[in-house]
Amino acid sequence: MQKELIFVLDPMCSWCWGFAPVIEDLRTALSEEYTFSLVMGGLRTKGEMSWNEISKEYLRGHWRQVSQRTGQVFSDRLFEKEVFEYDTYPACKAVITVRELFGTEKAFSYLHTIQEAFYTRAEDITNVDILCDLLQSVDLDRTTFRAFFESDRVQLLMEHDFAKARSMGANSFPSVVVIDEEGHMVCQKGYRSLLEIKKLLEN
Repeated sequence: MQKELIFVLDPMCSWCWGFAPVIEDLRTALSEEYTFSLVMGGLRTKGEMSWNEISKEYLRGHWRQVSQRTGQVFSDRLFEKEVFEYDTYPACKAVITVRELFGTEKAFSYLHTIQEAFYTRAEDITNVDILCDLLQSVDLDRTTFRAFFESDRVQLLMEHDFAKARSMGANSFPSVVVIDEEGHMVCQKGYRSLLEIKKLLEN
């Protein structure tokens, strides 16, 4: 059994955007030792966050903290929107759609594409048309994607991802689940630097 690293993320989780370069560095450095998987976590759905000055100020401060810790770029343009539904489920469903139709490698690329669009350009990745437009950057078929995205099948797969994350103890994002050759599992919750993750893997 080959060792596996499972990344449990949500595309609209700011710490997950902060963690994106670490994921790519790990995938490059450890490609011969590990297989890599991607599980969506489901941060929040419709109605769970009111869009007002209090929530905007909370997010602005949170994003600033993530940027200072990770060096990732964040735009404040999202906070200019008077109306916004911070529903992360469509983005989760979109990544799962790409993973199921086009494979894990494409799913990682697409995840980082939509994260960058949201955090650096304030593109609305809760909107399926925007999610379809962003397929161009990873050269994927829009019609096939949309048909699967709107199917009952992908809804079930998303719920399965959320349940899998909970079953592994990955109830905060990002989480990294390490499975060794014997099938033993360790869940590392929260943002960690590349050095911290590598130290964890050496133990």
